[in-house]
Amino acid sequence: MAKILAITNQKGGVGKTTSAVNLAASLAALGQRVLLIDLDPQGNATMGSGVDKRSLRQTVYHVLLELASLPEVRQHSESGKFDLLPANRELAGAEVELVDQPQRETRLKKALSTVAVDYDYILIDCPPALNLLTVNGLTAADAVMIPMQCEYYALEGLSDLVNTIKKVRASLNPQLEIEGLLRTMFDPRNTLAQQVSDQLKQHFGGKVYDTVIPRNIRLAEAPSHGCPVLSYDRNSRGALAYQNLAEEMLQRSLEVK
Repeated sequence: MAKILAITNQKGGVGKTTSAVNLAASLAALGQRVLLIDLDPQGNATMGSGVDKRSLRQTVYHVLLELASLPEVRQHSESGKFDLLPANRELAGAEVELVDQPQRETRLKKALSTVAVDYDYILIDCPPALNLLTVNGLTAADAVMIPMQCEYYALEGLSDLVNTIKKVRASLNPQLEIEGLLRTMFDPRNTLAQQVSDQLKQHFGGKVYDTVIPRNIRLAEAPSHGCPVLSYDRNSRGALAYQNLAEEMLQRSLEVK
């Protein structure tokens, strides 16, 4: 049965989609069966996986509104070697259309129940907002991965997110827990980054991944080529960091078992 991980942070520009795409590719490279779900109307995870969002006839929007089944809509990322449930701008309309629908928060969970046995990991790239799409992601997930930059406002945003997770746990998904905090775009020469990193470790202890994702030009370039950094430049610092993260995650899950 798949481990379902929501990758979320309501603050934009923290490397959330970069982490979703590159972690999916790194887990797939380690022999894991992976499904990546793009739950962001911007469709960046879709494009970064090498699928053209403009040419899609059906997307996650159709799955959420129960107009199509997940197997009908999923695509395969050739460059990443994982399956993808794609998104495009149409998804922005789902928010409005779902408002008066029954079980609107559990639509994604219901759709995933039909395919969970086909995968080892299902990663959900949530939008940078605490909206109905994100709630669907959190309700469907077993756990949450929080990518964050080590900067001044990061801890404040984190407390909002932790409160949202508590609310979802109380009303919709009692099993939901924080899987881990991932430090992204990290520059060890930056004193503030180092201080925030230390604070995170004090507050969250073992929940902070040992792996740190550095600032890396190859990571920034890969999406424009429609592929994860692993197939763009597998020896870059960014690619090696996400490979390390995938290995750390697998090691952690072995220890839990």
